[in-house]
Amino acid sequence: MAYEHIIFDVEDNIAWITFNRPKRLNALSGALLDEFSDALARIEGDENIRVLILTGAGDKAFVAGADIKEISECNTLSAKLFAEKGQQVISKLQQLSIPAIAAVNGYALGGGNEIVLACDFAYASETAVLGFPEITLGIIPGFGGTQRLARLIGTAKAKEMIFTGKRISATAAREYGMINKVCAPESLLDEVREAAKTIASRGKVSVRAAKEVINLGMDADLNTGLAIEAIAFAICMAGEDAREGTSAFLEKRKPVFKGGFRG
Repeated sequence: MAYEHIIFDVEDNIAWITFNRPKRLNALSGALLDEFSDALARIEGDENIRVLILTGAGDKAFVAGADIKEISECNTLSAKLFAEKGQQVISKLQQLSIPAIAAVNGYALGGGNEIVLACDFAYASETAVLGFPEITLGIIPGFGGTQRLARLIGTAKAKEMIFTGKRISATAAREYGMINKVCAPESLLDEVREAAKTIASRGKVSVRAAKEVINLGMDADLNTGLAIEAIAFAICMAGEDAREGTSAFLEKRKPVFKGGFRG
């Protein structure tokens, strides 16, 4: 698929998806969602890609929400289908086997905020603004925001944000636990790139296992989560990276992880 609404690049085992509708503040149209879904499938199918970074084109927006023009033309059925499409694509992002990092360079509203919540963690520019303004349009978040936000920051804070439609700064979003780090605008991409490089240098099997165990454990009771962790730990120990990592530690050298399993 040729991309018109996103830019897709891979460098040093790191994939970059840039939402590329700057004149519309990178709003999520149906066509953009289709391209986003296709790019995620390509990433999942490429064993050389270790980390995904997402950001927005221009200096104003990460993603300023769903395309309001498209929404305004929806009837009841098409609105449900549009919401389901957005939910499916953003769930696909959350379910990626590799870590996904959001570089929030501006407005992350509505669907943009839903993308941020589906990433494993996010860094934001000091100028970033996050929120769910859907209530001011007479609608509600439809791409998973009501569910992911409450799970992340608690129901009371989530209800306040969604019921009022208020927007919050990057600093407030960090205090809420939505953002890990607030950066100067000019250093945001460099700091996200460095975090991605660090993760990409770790063992592929163990990073993927850690993500899966954390995600599965969040939806399970503690004892089930611990059982999942023990199984994943054992699987990691069957990998070549575990042998390399422990040997490098004992030999006082830097490990060189290549992935794969012992024969």
